[in-house]
Amino acid sequence: MLGVVRRRLGSGCVLGQLAQALRPAAAARSYSVAAKEITVREALNSALDEEMSADPSVFLMGEEVGEYQGAYKISKGLLDKYGPDRVLDTPITEAGFTGIGVGAAYHGLRPIVEFMTFNFSMQAIDHIINSAAKSNYMSAGQISVPIVFRGPNGAAAGVGAQHSQCYAAWYAHVPGLKVLAPYSAEDARGLLKAAIRDPDPVVFLENELLYGESFPVSDEVLDSSFCLPIGKAKIERQGKDVTITAFSKMVGYALQAADILAKEGISAEVINLRSIRPLDRAAINASVRKTNRLVTVEEGFPQHGIGAEICMAVVEDSFEYLDAPVERIAGADVPMPYAANLERMAVPQVEDIVRAAKRACYRAVPMAATA
Repeated sequence: MLGVVRRRLGSGCVLGQLAQALRPAAAARSYSVAAKEITVREALNSALDEEMSADPSVFLMGEEVGEYQGAYKISKGLLDKYGPDRVLDTPITEAGFTGIGVGAAYHGLRPIVEFMTFNFSMQAIDHIINSAAKSNYMSAGQISVPIVFRGPNGAAAGVGAQHSQCYAAWYAHVPGLKVLAPYSAEDARGLLKAAIRDPDPVVFLENELLYGESFPVSDEVLDSSFCLPIGKAKIERQGKDVTITAFSKMVGYALQAADILAKEGISAEVINLRSIRPLDRAAINASVRKTNRLVTVEEGFPQHGIGAEICMAVVEDSFEYLDAPVERIAGADVPMPYAANLERMAVPQVEDIVRAAKRACYRAVPMAATA
């Protein structure tokens, strides 16, 4: 690995920095005209490919990312294209290879560290927080740590308590980290590019159950220059009666709930957070000031969760606009059960969001509709 660092510092680092400087800045635009559909897996793969092609200092490391082409085939084809110096298969030693990645970032490279699941990132949490997140501050800006920690996060299906946690609130708690959670193919592609280009450490929380889902994307999204701004939420659906905030897989559930609510005369505005840290407080508060009601949705545990932070952001900035108490939907406050029926009860469902939105909108809904 040290040989890789020396070679990259000697030949590719300057070129990588030049390529970074020449890249166009991220633009906060709307990409709505769909040209085709791609899966989230394809979106992540293409983002990795294009960023590795554009910047020689970018490399990928993790378990089975090379010969096996990724546990979830996110890195398919990259070993053949870029070779073993830039697509590195590692032993099952998260603490070891994460520390190597952080050290490489200290020396000007741009590592992408893949965890087979973010539950395994707990083995490396000291490097992520103490070595990566705090170094820029503790060095008075002398040490930049441009590294991405990525992999599937949250509940999958039938994998038990030790493989089913959402780490959004864990890592969003830490100054020095940026935390992103894509929902669609557009999110995955644009946010991963932004994460790789960013000068700071980024935790990139994907969802295993979304990898195979297809989403419409425009020609602009498919352009190699496409990039989404970090810290900006997206309004997935306009509404006037209640605001629903969600991220990752729960965005899809929120949109399904909004469809059901619309049939009952309730207009729900759905906000896809995209960025957990920094959080787009302005977008959330602007929506609440319009709808006067708020429902937060997340897979993680309720205590000290993302919904709690959003609730406080609204209380601090827009309390006088609320016409009803904030409704918070989260995972059950228990370790994830293994049995399929209990697992479903432990994770938020579409009907939970519908009920919460109705409670928030009770005063605005005709009595016949709430009977």
